[in-house]
Amino acid sequence: MTDLSAELDRNQDPRRWFALVVIAIASLMVVLDASIVNIALPKAQADLHISFANRQWVVTAYTLTFGGLLLLGGRIADYAGRKRVFIIGLIGFAAASALGGAAPDQALLFAARGLQGAFGAILAPAALSLISVTFTDSKERARAFGVYGAISGVGAAIGLIVGGLLTQYLSWRWCLFVNVPMALIAVVLAIPNIRESKLSGKTKYDVPGALLSTVGFVAIVYGINEAATPGHGWSSSITIACLVVGTVLLVGFVAFEAKAKNPLLPLRVVLDRVRGGSLLSQFFTASGLFGMFLFLTYYFQEVHGYSPIRAGFAFLPFSIGIIVSATATSNLLPKVGPRPLGVIGSVMSAAGLLYLSFIKADSSYVGSILPAMIIMSLGLGLVFVTIASTALFNVRHDESGVASAVLNTAQQIGGSLGTAIFNTIAISATAAYAASHMIHATTTTASASAEAATYGFTVAFKIGAACLAVAAVIFGTFVNVDRHHLAQHDDVTEEEIAA
Repeated sequence: MTDLSAELDRNQDPRRWFALVVIAIASLMVVLDASIVNIALPKAQADLHISFANRQWVVTAYTLTFGGLLLLGGRIADYAGRKRVFIIGLIGFAAASALGGAAPDQALLFAARGLQGAFGAILAPAALSLISVTFTDSKERARAFGVYGAISGVGAAIGLIVGGLLTQYLSWRWCLFVNVPMALIAVVLAIPNIRESKLSGKTKYDVPGALLSTVGFVAIVYGINEAATPGHGWSSSITIACLVVGTVLLVGFVAFEAKAKNPLLPLRVVLDRVRGGSLLSQFFTASGLFGMFLFLTYYFQEVHGYSPIRAGFAFLPFSIGIIVSATATSNLLPKVGPRPLGVIGSVMSAAGLLYLSFIKADSSYVGSILPAMIIMSLGLGLVFVTIASTALFNVRHDESGVASAVLNTAQQIGGSLGTAIFNTIAISATAAYAASHMIHATTTTASASAEAATYGFTVAFKIGAACLAVAAVIFGTFVNVDRHHLAQHDDVTEEEIAA
């Protein structure tokens, strides 16, 4: 036994813990970017004269390309070399961040955010794979994945606070510029500390599949965005054309994947009842949730006049609630099973968002916002842990990496569509409220305009709550596994999930 342990020690990468530091820096950068920009968005919108209809592109340009290219990015990393792709992703992410921070207009900012998402889509799976191949001892690998999970858990909270600090004391542009030194430090440290690794053999990349799905979703989001543009609406020719083209492309994606020899997404992965239900639940959860962050950011800063740093701290209880709930759920899951936890969590999240939909322009944070945040966050902690377990239930060993990536993709695409749809709904509801109350931007008080904007937010919150309720129904109906089934499925390792 001693000789075997010595042999294992000799095979371990002596610089593996330095490598984990590098991977942690890169992972933190990607996680931060998802939340840090939200706090900066009101200032960026004012500075670049972004319309209310177009503001959602700052979020969705990133999430669409990230989610749409994530599956392709994982395969590229595996076969082209994980270290090489990791470094390319870092450099590309830094360049895209610098471009966005220096953007003189909204078009370049949106393009830069899209580039960030594209490079993030190869960076994130490469980082996960590197952890798996660098740590060959199961206990050390578990510890490394624990560090990675902790970064994902606290990164969003850190991003909100750092975003507030940078926006308030420097400029919203530094919420993008901050990625440049982080990425460059990671590149310098990666070269000597990370070993190259890749799968043997040749593979064909499903580029047509990636293009069909990504362009299809972009067309749909663009059509939804056009519906909120003054003079267009849902019946305009450009709105209808974009929605039709997007739908045709997505149908074409499904047809192509069904016949492709090396499909980006093997359809059997999503057609399984339990996995399909988990992915649909993730999609609707993200749809209802992502818009909430966007509208609360504007509610805090534009309606209540919070500074960016105060707005960042206002979100802190939400992040803490998710961390606490997720930790407790990890212990409850083997004892209770996924179905009751997932359903209860989704119902709690829906109830919290519905509670939030009753806010007024003069509502207090402690009485109206904080209770809703606590209920939602505790519910979402239940949801995230249970969906992560059931989305990989009974998956083939050689498809566990694909199933894990699809779960992330469902979250990003759901969030993209939800943000676009709810932004359009909020703008339309605000305009309808202003018209019915004869509120005009040039002749009415700021309080009246704030009431109209808040009304638009609350309408979006109600529909978001409905999405979370739909997620509860889907999870309870399709995810028909209990704790006994879950206990029997203990053969998918972290290495397979990260592959």
